[in-house]
Amino acid sequence: MLRIALAQINPTVGDLAGNRGKIVEYVARARVKDADIVVFPELAVCGYPPEDLLFKEHFVRDNIKSLNLLAREVKGIAAVVGFADIDKDKRLYNAAAIISDGRLKGIYRKKELPNYGVFDEKRYFTPGDDNIVFSLGGHVFGVTICEDIWIEGSVYQRQVKSGANFLINISSSPYDVDKLKKRQGLLRKRARQAKTFICYVNLAGGQDELVFDGGSMVLDPRGRTLAFGKPFEEDLVIVDIPVKSEKKTSKAVVLSKGVFHGIQAPAGKQIASEGSGLERIYKALVLGARDYARKNKFRDCLIGLSGGIDSSLVAALAVDAIGKENVTGVSMPSRFSSAGTRSDARRLAQNLGIKFQEVPIEKMFEAFLAQLQEIFGEKAFGLAEENLQARIRGTLLMTLSNRWGSLVLTTGTKSEVGVGYCTLYGDMSGGFAVINDVPKTTVYDLARLVNAKAGKELIPQSVIDRAPTAELKENQKDQDALPPYDILDNMLREYVEEHRSLAYMARKNDKELVQKVIAMVDRNEYKRRQGPPGVKITPRAFGKDWRLPITNKYRES
Repeated sequence: MLRIALAQINPTVGDLAGNRGKIVEYVARARVKDADIVVFPELAVCGYPPEDLLFKEHFVRDNIKSLNLLAREVKGIAAVVGFADIDKDKRLYNAAAIISDGRLKGIYRKKELPNYGVFDEKRYFTPGDDNIVFSLGGHVFGVTICEDIWIEGSVYQRQVKSGANFLINISSSPYDVDKLKKRQGLLRKRARQAKTFICYVNLAGGQDELVFDGGSMVLDPRGRTLAFGKPFEEDLVIVDIPVKSEKKTSKAVVLSKGVFHGIQAPAGKQIASEGSGLERIYKALVLGARDYARKNKFRDCLIGLSGGIDSSLVAALAVDAIGKENVTGVSMPSRFSSAGTRSDARRLAQNLGIKFQEVPIEKMFEAFLAQLQEIFGEKAFGLAEENLQARIRGTLLMTLSNRWGSLVLTTGTKSEVGVGYCTLYGDMSGGFAVINDVPKTTVYDLARLVNAKAGKELIPQSVIDRAPTAELKENQKDQDALPPYDILDNMLREYVEEHRSLAYMARKNDKELVQKVIAMVDRNEYKRRQGPPGVKITPRAFGKDWRLPITNKYRES
């Protein structure tokens, strides 16, 4: 019998001392629970993903020094810890350190380096080539890192052939709406293929656009889940697995004799993930906003409250992320703001218990128009005047941010940002774009979820019922310029997330409408490139996932 502890922690990129302290704390907690091995996520020492910090050799050396310091604290237990390694030829590796008796006993270097979506590991790392297994008290096991177990027939199968009777996979796998299902299905398949236990540990926390949802798990050789980590938060998962001690093989690195326990494992116990898909999206957004603020040392935030659905949802998310006492809503009405949206903005703030400021922009707008009248001439009111209002509001929010040191949360969705229905230096002004990967239709679903969870109307029903409008001219509605959001969101899913062609999309939609939407997505890349980062929740988000050139003449015929 072997007791495994999965330390599902939330490190911060570059915080070597803080990450080390957290790892040492969880080593101690696992030791108190009589665990034989405690396992930490991929690159836990330096944080994930370190990106171009890895080009700084002193950063890599410092992360190794930090690993050596924490190794001294690992006594009476073995630990598997992710870190960045470097060899004598200065080649970098995504590596796992195996530690026991206060010493580094072995290193596994990641073989399969992902280079798709948000992953860019071939930019930094060299593939490892060691087919190595380790022995703890005669228990032989293999260590793999994230992608190693996703690739059919990869190193994990060679480790089993070399005598491993259980496998450890350390991972930093980012969340998206489909990831948990894929991850669980893959690990069940691998456990059955290898006919062995798989102990999988994942990161939990937010890092810029990425959110890591935890969900660490242990599976038995039949693919059944024995233990499951809490979603979207730190956790220490303890499980006993009934693996038999084997004779030491010549290929195994011997760690220590170890002490083992006679506690019966909960064989076959299925432990399900918590919450619906919509609830998991909400948790991901809250965690992403919380960690972006906390890790970048923002205590409070500002939101432009328009009385519309997007800003209402962002305000609710902010309250759950950093507390109502740290959120300020700023209403900035103009001549086009209706009495309904003005009262809804104030009512939302009251319902959420956040601070509220109203700063009318009409006099500022008039001053701009007066100064520009000679240049503008007699041309009719148009897009320039509409966007000027948004830019006044953006300037006000950023000025208040400078005065108070607050983080401005923008309120654009994937639907508007995708087609450029947003104003550069206006409503796109801010530090973090919480919902910029959330389709508009999902925004409405999340708003209803907020009220359902609260058991009362936090987001006024009138906000949910009102047709969306930017209120930058008389009687304006979003649908004057855009297709209905259910149609638009489906087109964006096909074009952005699934790379579908015009011909494919036109099978179910009007061809001219499809061409219009594709053209809007393509020509607004320059806007998205200048927008703030936001939480990735879909399989393909604008940002790390989306790397199209701004100057781009390709158009599908």
